[in-house]
This record gives sequence, structure tokens and C-alpha cells, in this order.
Amino acid sequence: MAEEKSLNFIEEIIEEDLKSGKYKSILTRFPPEPNGYLHIGHAKSICLNFGLALKYGGKTNLRFDDTNPVTEETEYVDSIQEDIKWLGFEWDKTLYASDYFEQLYEFAVKLINKGLAYVDDSTSEQIAAEKGTPTQPGTESKYRSRSITENLQLFADMCAGEYEDGSKVLRAKIDMASPNMHMRDPILYRIKHAHHHRTEDNWCIYPMYDFAHGQSDSIENITHSICTLEFIPHRPLYDWLIENLEIFPSHQYEFARLNLTYTVMSKRRLLQMVNEKFVTGWDDPRMPTITAMRRRGYTADSIRDFCDKIGVAKRENLIDVGLLEFCVREHLNKISLRRMVVLDPLKIVITNYDEGRTEMVSIENNPEDPDSGYREVPFSNEIYIEQEDFMEVPSKKYFRLAPGQMVRLKSAYIIKCEEVVKDEDGKLTEIRCTHIPESKSGADTSGIHVKGTLHWVSIKHAVHAELRLYDRLFKVENVNAAEGDFKDHINHDSLQVISTAYAEPALLHAKFDERYQFLRKGYFCLDKDTSEEKLVFNRTVTLRDTWAKEQKKH
Repeated sequence: MAEEKSLNFIEEIIEEDLKSGKYKSILTRFPPEPNGYLHIGHAKSICLNFGLALKYGGKTNLRFDDTNPVTEETEYVDSIQEDIKWLGFEWDKTLYASDYFEQLYEFAVKLINKGLAYVDDSTSEQIAAEKGTPTQPGTESKYRSRSITENLQLFADMCAGEYEDGSKVLRAKIDMASPNMHMRDPILYRIKHAHHHRTEDNWCIYPMYDFAHGQSDSIENITHSICTLEFIPHRPLYDWLIENLEIFPSHQYEFARLNLTYTVMSKRRLLQMVNEKFVTGWDDPRMPTITAMRRRGYTADSIRDFCDKIGVAKRENLIDVGLLEFCVREHLNKISLRRMVVLDPLKIVITNYDEGRTEMVSIENNPEDPDSGYREVPFSNEIYIEQEDFMEVPSKKYFRLAPGQMVRLKSAYIIKCEEVVKDEDGKLTEIRCTHIPESKSGADTSGIHVKGTLHWVSIKHAVHAELRLYDRLFKVENVNAAEGDFKDHINHDSLQVISTAYAEPALLHAKFDERYQFLRKGYFCLDKDTSEEKLVFNRTVTLRDTWAKEQKKH
């Protein structure tokens, strides 16, 4: 029997809340800001929020935190919804912080009426200077003593568009000497004359994240508001606002965000790489975005499995990207159709096989899946093998092709190298071999045993394809801790393009939703750049973790 997995700390809290009757059912939310594409770190949060709701029979809302009209676009809203569905989750309601702008405004008015908020005319520089430092208390603003009547009027005028951007803000009146900097009269509203993707030009004041977040949770009756660790210092403000507004007491819980080796997760940095053309876009298969991983051939199952394996922690840690690749390999091994593709061709002429003859050999589609069946692959007297599968002067334990040596061609015949042909410059042009007619796979009566098996492609039947081989985007393990600008550590060899690889004809019928293992070369999927004229495949991941091996050499 499999060992029962222990509960993470959030599951323990939920189980206690349900057992004690604090809540009859749980409601979580996933609240992305629509200012970029989701990445693997968001996938962890999605799996956590939706996974908890599924486990405990609750629901999850998808709420877009659209409080900054300058950076938000409908394109991002659409991509976020697509990513969540692709990961295999369904949300209960599609909501927006902008749905609550009227209500949030009323909440702000309520705080003013309670003497707990005021309009401040200070510049952002003055406000920052008056905040003090973590070791020194702040200084109260000269506008802090404005009357409730004056604050109500000024706030209404701000809303009516009578002031310029940056000329006034609404601040909470809490404690300028608080040891928590977030409690030193935080800004609740700022003026922004900008077109909003949903409310258009109806508003020119917008709530700050700290004001919109907790109140939106409360409006929706969210029971467990799950955030990453950097929101711990924000929690006292979250609680203060809910308490003073006397609204549903949603509670915030924090877990460690995902940090991955050889990767950056900052949306700002990812946007920089897109804008400065270090990558081709948000869906460049080297990016850690979900849309890029989908294009690269990662599966939703493997990402969910990865998120499950790393678990939910209370302390920051750096996860090895090798674990993600392991999860991807493990799933792809089960589902990928096997195909033969030669990346670096060496011509083989089988001299005792009739020149005009074509023979079909039967090869299993996936040895891991008995139901995947077999396909017929054409064999002829001229084939390609990989250059690396021949060595003129072989080393001791070299079991591939060499002068006088025999190998088996996958699902076909045993061949023996008889002659090496070179051009006038001494460059290898072809290998002449003989085949053992009695050695055909499945009907071998030759009695000959060989240690090496090679993949191959019949030259006259070969299909041309472009292969894109991807590697780590950064050369250093911990990009955030590396010296200098993060872009100094970009791996400029992270993409290798093989413009013409030679594939077996079955790949003419490749589908976008299928995954392939190119024998001995890695896992691949069809790329969106594929056209009638050209097949394009992305390498999702190598068959083994070659990166770790390479790093040891340096």
C-alpha cells in the first residue's frame, strides 16, 4: 500500500476550520494581475488554490486584479484563462477587482467618516521621506489633521476628475511609528487618468493593491486567501482594513513562492527579455511561462505532478529545474509515440540489398503502451544513420558501427561495415555495408548477436524537418543571487536550430496534440511555425539529464 502523504500546513488549517464548524465549505481564489503571462510559479499557486478546493469539496474564483489600467490588457486576461483550463482546472466565477470599484469607493468613504482615512497633497517623494526607516519612526503629514468634511469633499473631487495624476492620494490613518512600514499611513487610492480595459473612462482614481485585495476577498466571502511569503508584512493591513470596515473576515495565509534554478520568475524581467528581443515572445519555448512550456511540449500532467512533488513550504527555497524536467520525461515516456529521425546524417549503402527494393518493417509506436500498436516504416538499400554512430578507429567498448563491426538497425537487419568511402579531401562521404538477410527483426534465424542497435531513415523516403533544440536560458544556477545585471548571465547558446533533419514518413501525419520520442535523441512536439512547406519540431527535453553531466566537465 502506498504511504499516505502527510498534510501541508494549509491543509491542516482547513481541516481544523471545517472540523470546528468555522466554515461549512471553503472558497479560495486565484487573483492574477492581467499585466503579463502566467509562469510556472503561478502554476504552483493555481494547483494549490484549485487543488485545495477540489480536495475539500469547495470552489475557487478566478479574480483579475485589474487595478492598474496602464499595464493591463485583454490579451493577458485571455491567456490566463487559457492557461488555467489547459492545466486542467475549472473556476466557479470569473470576477474582476474592477467589478467592485463602486463598493471599494464606498469602503473608502466609510473609513473617512470614521476618521481613519485622509486626503494627502504631498508628492510621492515627500510621502516616502516622511515614512521614516525600519529603525526610525515616520513623520505625520501636515494634511493628516484635515477634517472629515474636507476629506469627503476632496475625495469626491478626486473621483470627479478635478485633479491631475499624482497631485493627491487617499491614505489610511494608522500609525506613523509602527514597526511595520506598511502600517505607516499606507496609500489607499491614487489618481490615474487612464483608459481601463473594462471600465473604460468611468474612473480616474484607482485603489492600491493592498486596499483592493483584502476587500475583494471579503466581498466574495473567501475563506482562505492564499498568498506568497512576501505578503506577510501586508497581513496586518489586510486585517486592519477588514476589521475597521466591519466586513466578512477573510484570512490570509502565506506560502513560499516557487524559485527555480537557471530561471527568472519576475514578470518585469520576463517582459524586459521580450521587449529587448532576447527571446521571440512570451511563448518562446525557453521562457518559464505556461504558454511557452505548452509550446515546448510540456504536459499539464507533468506540471501538476511537479507542483505536487515540491509541496507547500513556509520557507523560501530554490528548486532544481532538473526536477521539473524529470516530471516531464516521466510523463512523456508513457505517452510519446516513438519515431526515427536522423539529425546529423551519414549515408550507408547496403551493397547486397537490391537497389530498387523497398521493404516495410513493423515498429512499435510506444513500448510503454501496448495499445499504441505498430507502424510500417520503409527500408531500402540507402539509409542515413547518425554521424556519431560510426567510428573509424573505435574505442574498446564502442558497440556501434566501425570497420568490420556489426550492428542491428532498429526493427530491420544486422549490417556489417565493409568499406569506408572518402572524398579527395579525406572527408567521409559514405559507408558501404552488407546486411545479413536471415537477421530480420522478429524473424531472425542468423544466430548472430550484436550489442549495438541504431536508428535509421531510408534516404528516398525521408521527410525533411526543422528541429529546434532548446537549452537553459541562463548559465548560472541562482540568477537572482548572481553578480551584475541578470541579462549578463543569459545563455546565448540556448537555441540550436537543425534546419534539415531526416525523418521517417510517419511524421508527415504529426499532430499538434501528440508527443514524440525521437529514438535516442529526446522528446519532441510539433511547433506552431509548422506549415504545408515545412515541419518544425521543438525538443521538449532530452532523454537524460545531460546538463548536469556537462556542468561537471567545466
